Order: sequence, then structure tokens, then C-alpha cells
Amino acid sequence: MQADRTRSRVEQMVEAMASRGHRVTPQRLAILEVLAKSEGHPTANQVLRRVQRRFPMVGKATVYNTIQLLKDLGQVLELKFRDAANRYDGNMPEPHPHLVCTRCGRIDEVMSPSLHDTASRVADEVGYELLSHRFDVYGFCPSCKRKVDRTEGKPRSDVVAG
Repeated sequence: MQADRTRSRVEQMVEAMASRGHRVTPQRLAILEVLAKSEGHPTANQVLRRVQRRFPMVGKATVYNTIQLLKDLGQVLELKFRDAANRYDGNMPEPHPHLVCTRCGRIDEVMSPSLHDTASRVADEVGYELLSHRFDVYGFCPSCKRKVDRTEGKPRSDVVAG
């Protein structure tokens, strides 16, 4: 099931690139696959390290430029955080809510169409044209909550949206 979803996402990204006249090199294809397979919203450097396992000579510029192209094509969602590396979602490029752990930086998806509907309704009520939205909930993931309960650790302030 996950393999089919990954393959489908890669095909969508390839089609978006090809329809705009962009070449899909083996290196770019590897980047697309990493983004489509990733469940943890990787940083560009994490994507680079994973791609370099297959293509050791791939440089940072190739990864950053490909991610930028995918963002421009609406195929990757960028999550920006104050004082922390941006993270990328290649599985679901449309805006959707996330749970963000302020201790370890873990990001989980929230599947709630009602939140998108709420954003649209609020924008309509105040006369805005909704272009995009971002809704993140910050707290401790289950693993960190157990650790905090034991050690009363401090949260990371660098993962708060910027």
C-alpha cells in the first residue's frame, strides 16, 4: 500500500516537472523518491544524505534547486521554523495541520478536513481571499512526554513556526 502511494506521488511529481519542460534526471528522480517516501518531513540536508547513498556525487545545490522547483510546482509543502531548518512534505503538498514536538522536533500529520474548512470560513467571514494556511499544534510527542514526565526537560524553542 505504502509502495503504491509512493510510486503514485513520484509519478505526479515527474508529470508536473515534465509538463513544464524540466528534465527528470536519475538524481532528481532519487530526490523525488526520498521526498515521496519520507514520513518525517526531512530537511534538505537529510534529503541530500539519503540521495548520496545512491548518488555520492550529488551536491547540495541539486537538492536545494530540485526542492525549490517542486515547491514552485506545488508538489512539495515547505514547513518553515524559526531558528531551525525548513522541513519538506512530499507526501501531501497541500496545506494541512501538523503536530510538532517542541522537544525533539518530530512532526506528525493531522488528517482533519474540518480544519481546512474552518480556515476557509474564517477568511470568508473577515473578507479575506484564502491563498494558503498553516495550522500547527505544539507540544510533546508521546516519547518526549514520557521523558519529560521523568526528567522535566526543557522544550526546544527553535521549532516554533517563524
